[in-house]
Amino acid sequence: MDLSSALQAVALSDSGRVRSHNEDSVLVDARLGLVILADGMGGYNAGEVASQLATSVASQEVGRAFAALPPHEKVLGGTVHARFALEEAVARANSAIFEAAQSKPQYNGMGTTVVAVVFYDNSMTVVHVGDSRLYRMRDGVLEQMTRDHSLLQDQIDSGMLSPEEARRSANRNLVTKALGVEPAVDPGVSDYETRPGDLFLLCSDGLNDMLEDEEIAREMGDGSGSLEEMAARLIQGANSHGGKDNVSVILVRIKRDYSANRGILARLTSLFG
Repeated sequence: MDLSSALQAVALSDSGRVRSHNEDSVLVDARLGLVILADGMGGYNAGEVASQLATSVASQEVGRAFAALPPHEKVLGGTVHARFALEEAVARANSAIFEAAQSKPQYNGMGTTVVAVVFYDNSMTVVHVGDSRLYRMRDGVLEQMTRDHSLLQDQIDSGMLSPEEARRSANRNLVTKALGVEPAVDPGVSDYETRPGDLFLLCSDGLNDMLEDEEIAREMGDGSGSLEEMAARLIQGANSHGGKDNVSVILVRIKRDYSANRGILARLTSLFG
């Protein structure tokens, strides 16, 4: 499987205007159809260690899984292999971070958010933990596809705060889930179909804390422009509004159909079986 001709992807990360170093980590493997963004937290350089472990361990696990079985195949219980592999990869990344945090005092309490997407067979699976986000721009309309695992989102969902009040809250960066802080984690998992022309944005909260969704959409335009220029505008926009945190973005555009090649027997089975 090689999706590099079907997907166009760009990643950009910046330390922002306030932080002295960057604890975000981004990974793009268009060949596998895999993109991962992680926003680390912890003292010293522990956040950077956690986010890099998340991206490296998860990508290695997905690569191993897809070398053994194509992502569109079904596994136990009829689950698509891509979903099973990505969930398992994030679980293994969680274990790796947790074990590292237990092994060195300076890493105690470290963790990271993660949002990871696998594209396969004109579809996608997204697994996320924390408040890093996935957006989709389709037909010029930007839509948030993930729900933040955060105290603020819980307060909005319960009716304690309106979205407008939430924008002014002091609790904006308190996550209710993160990779590596517990032996196991329960991520958010969703599956979607994709269309040629769809544009996906993965971002750390350093972007959406600085820019409203309407401002993010404005920087992205109609979604058809240069991804490199679009990513640079998003980073610049966050920094011009204060740049209070590291800010990272990954943009993925669906260029064409990328349905799985199932072979003659599988196609006959799907038609007549």
